Amino acid sequence: MHFFCFWSADEPLDLSKLPAFLVEVLATVLLLLNIFHEIMGRGYIVQDDVEGYLSKLCEQKADPVTGLLIGQSSTQRDFVVMAIRTPQKEESAAAARNSVDKEWVTEHARQVSRMLPGGLSVVGVFIITDADAKDALTTLRQLLFAVENLISSEHLWDPADDDVTDCVTLHINPKTRKTVCRTFDIKDPKSVAKPADWKYQSGLCSSWATVSCSLNVDMLLPLPNNRTSTGNMEECLKEGLKAWAHQIESGLCLIDGKRLPEDSELTVGQRRNVRQTYTAQLLITTENKRLTDVIEQCGGSVSVTGAIHSRAYLHSNKPKARLAEKLLKRDVVSTVATRVQMMLEELLASDQESKGSCRDKQQKELFCLPHRIFCPLKVSGPLCVCDYQFSDEGLSEVTERLKEMLDIDAAEEDLDTRQEMTFEITGCDITPEPTQEKVEAPEHKKNYIGVAMATAVALLATAASMLYLNDI
Repeated sequence: MHFFCFWSADEPLDLSKLPAFLVEVLATVLLLLNIFHEIMGRGYIVQDDVEGYLSKLCEQKADPVTGLLIGQSSTQRDFVVMAIRTPQKEESAAAARNSVDKEWVTEHARQVSRMLPGGLSVVGVFIITDADAKDALTTLRQLLFAVENLISSEHLWDPADDDVTDCVTLHINPKTRKTVCRTFDIKDPKSVAKPADWKYQSGLCSSWATVSCSLNVDMLLPLPNNRTSTGNMEECLKEGLKAWAHQIESGLCLIDGKRLPEDSELTVGQRRNVRQTYTAQLLITTENKRLTDVIEQCGGSVSVTGAIHSRAYLHSNKPKARLAEKLLKRDVVSTVATRVQMMLEELLASDQESKGSCRDKQQKELFCLPHRIFCPLKVSGPLCVCDYQFSDEGLSEVTERLKEMLDIDAAEEDLDTRQEMTFEITGCDITPEPTQEKVEAPEHKKNYIGVAMATAVALLATAASMLYLNDI
């Protein structure tokens, strides 16, 4: 018996019109497809420049060579746009042979993650070694979980339901060039390796979209009474940043002046394979902050003010507006938190130097936060990495860090220093202030404050981000 079923491609298939046995067949096929997908694992589309980079590493005599895989994961596809080898320890290059320093690899990953704008993240690790494949996989698994645990510990945002928790490991034998690709669910400590597909493609990033915004930051963070401990300072600042991060997460995001439905395609109506650039605005409300304020005695406060530039990159596989908003907001939070963290050691050092001096007087100290500099990747497309330059640093120091941390050969003229400009401080009016406390505030009407202005930001962008320390 033969059965033929026809329906218009313009109309949805109505299963109720199909015979019962055919519905069962379709259900079985879908089940088998899901099982097949589960067995085959995820598929990684990789920029072809990564293949050349890994091949050069295979030609080196060092064994093993470890490194990071940078890209973007989505529910449908995963992308790898660059690979970065782990820098060698100068003092122990010979001793490190045939061994992997897990702490060194994870610290490198932490530094690299700070240099990645929105949409780019550490999606996996690789190792180049002729050791046994089983031993290599064990090492990769340990590295992957250690890297993820350290990086995620610095995240100030809550995980989203659509976050991909699978990360990739890649083992390359330098002699045979055999490649073994596996994935692990990094949120499951008992996760076992699953096979994954690894395919190279040219021009992978050529049509990726860029969403950017410039925004003004103005927040006050309390300090603990006891600032002798680095942990106390760090934890207190982190809690203050988390509260601010929740405001950013709940803010309203406009893309090219419009509030887009979450599930709408960002590039709908646009020509395919054409680079797209969008300007975003973030609107937040101060209502929640005021309602949750409580009385709290502080040992001082940190005021973070100034203008920053934020951006996120999105893959070209029909990205949703929800993804653009999530990645951009996370970049906003990450870039501010990174700069505050970078200043923490300097603040503590300054506090130590002031010991023994008269502490009866109130003090107000002014620090310049580093400003963000972008460096384009040498691939076809809009992708950039970033670094943070202090006011007393030159561009040569930025290029040196890019080489050391990201293994990128960049010239000073390649750097984009225009997004955030610094200015000279000619004077600072320091006046005593009373002890600052968080106080309960009356309820106010919902008041949206624009923290990102596409046109009026020109003047704001000329001001460096500042950090004030009020010592009570």
